[in-house]
Amino acid sequence: MRSLTLLLLCTTTLVASLPLGAQEEELKVSVSTLPAPLHLLQGRGGNVIASVGDDGVLIIDDDYTNYAPAYAGVLDGLAGAGEGTPRFVLNTHWHFDHTGGNAYWGERGAVIVAHDNVYQRMSTRQEMKAMDRVVEPSPRPALPVVTYADAVALRFNGGTIEAQHYPRGHTDGDSVVYFVEQNVVHMGDHFFKDNFPFVDLGSGGSVQGYLANVKAVLERIDGNTVIVPGHGSLAKKADLQRYADMLESTIDIVSERLEEGADVEEIVTQGLGQKWESWGGGFIDEARWIKTIEASLN
Repeated sequence: MRSLTLLLLCTTTLVASLPLGAQEEELKVSVSTLPAPLHLLQGRGGNVIASVGDDGVLIIDDDYTNYAPAYAGVLDGLAGAGEGTPRFVLNTHWHFDHTGGNAYWGERGAVIVAHDNVYQRMSTRQEMKAMDRVVEPSPRPALPVVTYADAVALRFNGGTIEAQHYPRGHTDGDSVVYFVEQNVVHMGDHFFKDNFPFVDLGSGGSVQGYLANVKAVLERIDGNTVIVPGHGSLAKKADLQRYADMLESTIDIVSERLEEGADVEEIVTQGLGQKWESWGGGFIDEARWIKTIEASLN
């Protein structure tokens, strides 16, 4: 296997875009190299891994709904003379920035695979209070066809792909996907590289479970593992360890201050300290992360 260092230095190898009518906005999907037969695809939502080989195409997650045609163009290009439509789509969890393309692919014959709770949440109306959003049930073609309670393995393109459920973390239906022979792991939203995470408490997530799950993944991988976060650039074990250290430290800070009698607004005012200041630059800022920890602990 090529070294992780070389992989992290690899630049984008292909960009496909799709115009959006009068807006003239382009939906771009970039493709970067992973150990064969894998590719990292990045649009606007969650990161996507594509396995492209003799058995066809398999993808992990599929971004927002409107990005599906752009991904189709990229996959057709990667497949060459083969069929670019995925035979399998494996979802790491139910959120729409990871499952938005399900209906597009399901209508074209892809078999959608996910944890039992992904099916339950996608097939019923969900109130995402943290985002002030209501998500209506997904259309039938978007729903998982194959579901599992704990884990599932697929033998595809000469390798073994293991999807392992980790309970009550980002949601109640998260899977981390291991490409065994390539030593590549897709973390789903159990990893927002160098940023505070979104933990969806309303979907059965918890900060305590999230930290436990990240630690469990760290025990399984090694220093050569290529880590694909749900959001962000390629990473290595040291990056994930730093992430776990942040989680543990900030959870401890909030817990200790609550035990001392501070309320959540006082903790927000005090902040988490300079060490973690830069981690609030993503989707979840420091105040929101503190409030998520407090709500999960209580």
